[in-house]
Amino acid sequence: MKLITVAGPPSSGKTSVIINVIEHLKLRGLNAGVVKFDCLTSFDQERYSENHIPVEVGFSGKVCPDHFFISNIEEALMWGRGSEFDLLISESAGLCNRCSPHIKDILSICVIDNLSGVNTPRKIGPMLKFADIVVVTKGDIVSQAEREVFKFNIRQVNGKARIISVNGITGQGTFMLSKHFENALDIDTLNDMRLRFTTPASICSYCTGETRIGPAYQMGMMKKMEFKK
Repeated sequence: MKLITVAGPPSSGKTSVIINVIEHLKLRGLNAGVVKFDCLTSFDQERYSENHIPVEVGFSGKVCPDHFFISNIEEALMWGRGSEFDLLISESAGLCNRCSPHIKDILSICVIDNLSGVNTPRKIGPMLKFADIVVVTKGDIVSQAEREVFKFNIRQVNGKARIISVNGITGQGTFMLSKHFENALDIDTLNDMRLRFTTPASICSYCTGETRIGPAYQMGMMKKMEFKK
């Protein structure tokens, strides 16, 4: 079975892109399922179900979403194999710009949209920097100049990634993207494979439930700013 990781900021169009890609895969006789990782809630499972796409959803709650992803992705892979999928697509919330759910040798996609602002690619971090393919959505709503500046900024962050423009409503561009999904690596297990980038290592008193503010309650790995006097 093939595994593809898809990540990106909220409302960038990840679910629409995945649904359109799976429609192309179905036409080629391939069976795909989705596992959705989010923080607190999600309504995307309803959209997947409406399009007859098998889906499982997990919420990280108080846990870092990418720690939650990597501690559950092997079980997700087992679910996909047990369901006899040809492809399993993981969709991550992308709520932490410090994180990256991408795995070495696994096809990794980052979805971002033109409406988020031309400087957004410089703000996203490893989720974009270590992606194999950057999918850009909502380009039909901005000018050609804005699209070019946006693409330039993507290149500044990740000069090796393939950039594919996609319309999440019409599906334009998803046929080309589906060919990359189809050619992804077949795997049996993720044991001994590695993340492309480390997950956050900070463990502090606030990570473990502290709510009081002040130096006396700030223990563990803390980072302080230096303010000009």
